[in-house]
Amino acid sequence: MFMLATNVAVADPIVDAVANDARPAQQRLRDEFRHPQQTLRFFGIKPEMTVVEIWPGGGWYSNILAPMLKEKGEYYAAHFYVDADTSAYFANSRKGYEEKVANFAPYKNVKMTTFHPTEMNDIAMEGKADRVLTFRNIHNWYMRQGNEGVEKAFQQFFNALKKGGELGVVEHRLPESAPVAMQKTSGYMKQSYVIQVAQKAGFKLVAESEVNANPRDTADHPKGVWTLLPRLRLGEQDKEKYMAIGESDRMTLRFVKPSDK
Repeated sequence: MFMLATNVAVADPIVDAVANDARPAQQRLRDEFRHPQQTLRFFGIKPEMTVVEIWPGGGWYSNILAPMLKEKGEYYAAHFYVDADTSAYFANSRKGYEEKVANFAPYKNVKMTTFHPTEMNDIAMEGKADRVLTFRNIHNWYMRQGNEGVEKAFQQFFNALKKGGELGVVEHRLPESAPVAMQKTSGYMKQSYVIQVAQKAGFKLVAESEVNANPRDTADHPKGVWTLLPRLRLGEQDKEKYMAIGESDRMTLRFVKPSDK
């Protein structure tokens, strides 16, 4: 909630969604690094929208978006594709999310679908979504399926959006001066590459934000982005150093599907 100069209280859906009781305390600790209020405001999210989140994982953003969109909007959770070859991590993550959709009241109206960069394209009804959002996922598709995976993923996003709909991207950012080969192993992606792929799919870049930037992150860590919080893959080795850096430096980009496409 915020106050006008006349002392009349006015509801702010994003503020209320970030503050809602469905969010575990452990997840709230990440707010100082992930800036959910500022990020969702930059993406122009409103309660009456149809929003698709790609690979919501354990539901960090779902715990904000699902309650916010439950009454007036629609929230599609395009989760992991699972088959006989799927890793236990992906399979367990999807199973846990399915259980929340079935039993957790704030997820009552969540529409759960499936996303795979090259195998699935049923993330939402074609041409229906106001927003498609992806948070820290692009490196996964690039590391597994290369350019093909990323390009096909962005084409799926384009198809799901209505004309004038927008794609919101948050991704770990690799410095432009770094070797391209680092994208295959580090978990970081070049911002220029992400913009290029989006434009190839038909998107137009609307705006860039530094809300999730972190100048302390040099993006050249021994275990890639997973060296940093929240993973701290080196364990106790140089822990204080990596704790002081915080989470990764991230690009935050907003693209539009042109109205004539």
